[in-house]
Amino acid sequence: MSLFQRPDVPGEEQQLESKGATFRKLHEEPGAFIIPNPWDAGTARILAAMGFRALATTSAGMAFSLGLAEGQVSKEDTMDHCRAIVAATPLPVSADLEKGFGDSPESAAETIQAAADIGLAGCSLEDHTGRRDDPIYDFTLAVERIEAAAQAGRALSQDFVLTARCENFLWGRPDLDDTIRRLQAFERAGADVLYAPGLHDLGLIRTVCGAVTKPVNIVMGMPGATFGLAELAEAGVKRISVGSALARLAFGSFVRAAREMRSEGTFRFSQEAMGFAELEGFFTGSTRV
Repeated sequence: MSLFQRPDVPGEEQQLESKGATFRKLHEEPGAFIIPNPWDAGTARILAAMGFRALATTSAGMAFSLGLAEGQVSKEDTMDHCRAIVAATPLPVSADLEKGFGDSPESAAETIQAAADIGLAGCSLEDHTGRRDDPIYDFTLAVERIEAAAQAGRALSQDFVLTARCENFLWGRPDLDDTIRRLQAFERAGADVLYAPGLHDLGLIRTVCGAVTKPVNIVMGMPGATFGLAELAEAGVKRISVGSALARLAFGSFVRAAREMRSEGTFRFSQEAMGFAELEGFFTGSTRV
């Protein structure tokens, strides 16, 4: 069977269930695994061809690809984007759905249902309100939102992996005690994976992992210290994502090339471009990695 061919299963529901179950099993294997973040169908297919076993969307990478700032993409465009990533490969996909499509626990539950309906194997919901003047949900509301989302996930006919995010460290609140308190509450509320982006110290990461019993996702590729797969696994991390880092790397190369053309009138950037045949090979199945 071709890498990008849809599996031959009796029905769509069974296929979705298989993706969710496959994704959950990745979190039960020894060590840690990398879940990279494509920002369109092409990058999703390249990552699949390279042997990654699951993918995650990036809300920032999605927004940049649409010419928007992060947090400005509509629900309809977000779901269309996720649908395209899901359809691009047979791999399980977890979506970065930011706070979901509303502030209430009911809206969190509706987000889970909508995510499952388009074939996602999981998604993350965060406690960031989307408002810079009041960036983090009240503790009680944050927990109620995850509890409602977890209940909605358990009610689905297929397996679905819910990741609960505490955004303190990204929004000027580097309070480790409150971060752990929230992650522990999210765990009790039914989250399957826990995530506190913005941790740049291996000791902090180890402390967070030791404070909970569910798998922990850590993001690498943000400004600050980065650690390797082996170091993070030793600290107790189960899943490693890169957020918008791959998209920012690609956009950075694009902007540097454009600046060279505009300011110098030269085209040296093309010497670093991937060859046409090699790139096309990712989409025809002929590239060997």
